[in-house]
Amino acid sequence: MSTPREAPGVRSEVGPLRTVLLHRPGAELRRLTPRNNDALLFDGIPWVDRAQEEHDAFAALLRGRGVEVLLLADLLTETLQVPAARDRAVELTCADLRLGPQLRRWLREHLSSLAAEDLAEVLVAGLRNDETGGQRTLVTALMAEDDFVIDPLPNLLFTRDSSVWVGDRPVVTSLAMPARKRETQLTGLVYTFHPRFAGLEPLYGWDREHVEGGDVLALAEGVLAVGVGERTTPAGLERLAGTVFAAGLARTIVAVPVDQQRATMHLDTICTMVDTDAVLMYPNIAHRLSARVVRPRDGDPSDLEVGEPQHFLDAAADAMGIAELRQIDTGLDPVTAEREQWDDGNNTLALAPKVAVAYERNTETNEQLEAAGIEVLAIRGSELGSGRGGPRCMSCPIARDPL
Repeated sequence: MSTPREAPGVRSEVGPLRTVLLHRPGAELRRLTPRNNDALLFDGIPWVDRAQEEHDAFAALLRGRGVEVLLLADLLTETLQVPAARDRAVELTCADLRLGPQLRRWLREHLSSLAAEDLAEVLVAGLRNDETGGQRTLVTALMAEDDFVIDPLPNLLFTRDSSVWVGDRPVVTSLAMPARKRETQLTGLVYTFHPRFAGLEPLYGWDREHVEGGDVLALAEGVLAVGVGERTTPAGLERLAGTVFAAGLARTIVAVPVDQQRATMHLDTICTMVDTDAVLMYPNIAHRLSARVVRPRDGDPSDLEVGEPQHFLDAAADAMGIAELRQIDTGLDPVTAEREQWDDGNNTLALAPKVAVAYERNTETNEQLEAAGIEVLAIRGSELGSGRGGPRCMSCPIARDPL
């Protein structure tokens, strides 16, 4: 089993990256068809072999920069070697109300009989009705042969969403879309049972109010920005704020309302940090992006003090204790900005101050970054991007050096 190379902890978006969690796309992407891709939240049918090549190149780039790359499938397989984790995984999977008692009994026995690696594969890639070995129950008889008994998880590729680190503690998130619910159940198993994370109790859970990691930005030590929109709810933010305040892991949260639509599903689809005092930001909405500063009232984390609306950049800079948070624009004009924002031009992964990974296709945005003194490490992402996610979405930092 993998053992820690760096002490875990993330206190900024741009501290030198030391350890990151990725998921190499696999058989779950081969489950996508024109009939189910919308329900499974993909805008197209990716060429899986090419997506794997692109992801391998992304992982190799990170390793070449001295970053330890952990693969979620490996961690999950190792986790499922722990009997309590295996039992919990089977229990959660068989709790699906669609199954019915007969199919549930068979599925529980079948999953319990699998080796850890095979169980991990089924939990990620799913199981179709015609793969149940000819089991005939009322439920299977009334299902189509290609209906899923266990849904695949193609969005597991975007490891940022199912967990995010705040200080030295993991936050297992609660994903809003039904197609993604089981992702955080699996991530929760890893953080709870894998020996690498022993003693690190997660701060949150998949069964709580909706919070997604793509909405959480660590602006500075003790300062978070959290988007509220399509995926993270106000109630989720309230729960998260009280939790991190009580744990002493943040003193200020900048709450940012985000348009509730596909193109701006998370805060990191419109804004990511590329330096200690600079953000890459979608200019078409930058002028109207507001924020409210949230702090514990008189030090009581159960009583939140919510400030009046301010412009996001002003609120963030003030919370960070700096004079100004510089804005670098996506694209060079409104039309190009809209095109490149849709293609995850804003969704960069900082490896260190002034060093960011970005998709190569967003040429004008990358030129803007370079003109502002940011080293751009461009990667291919034509197939990876079909699920609407860029380098930041595909990565969950576990350890960054302090600034």
